[in-house]
Amino acid sequence: MNPYIPIVGLAALAALFVLVMVGLNLVFSPTRANRTKYETYECGMDPTPQAPGGGRFPVKYYVIAMLYIIFDIEIVFLYPWAVGFDELGLFSVIAMLLFMNAVLIAYYYVYRRGGLDWD
Repeated sequence: MNPYIPIVGLAALAALFVLVMVGLNLVFSPTRANRTKYETYECGMDPTPQAPGGGRFPVKYYVIAMLYIIFDIEIVFLYPWAVGFDELGLFSVIAMLLFMNAVLIAYYYVYRRGGLDWD
């Protein structure tokens, strides 16, 4: 247990620091509530009104979100595979080729839906 004493001490010091800072913020921060403070903020511009029918998002929003998820999944699987490539056998190479094929199909779908066209 002796080697963990500095880690526990540092964690306690960090927790104490957080509590002191939050307490100081509550005591010394100005509280000037006004109507402008509670309005929605959109990049320094006035918020746009919702479209009739509930303000639906265009399909392109979801296609771009799908592209981001596909890219993240690709990196999560490719990076560890590339790091351990020397120890892996033929089965892992074939599995990665199949995975890359699935990713390329997804990229092709996004391309066909216009997700890569920046208007």
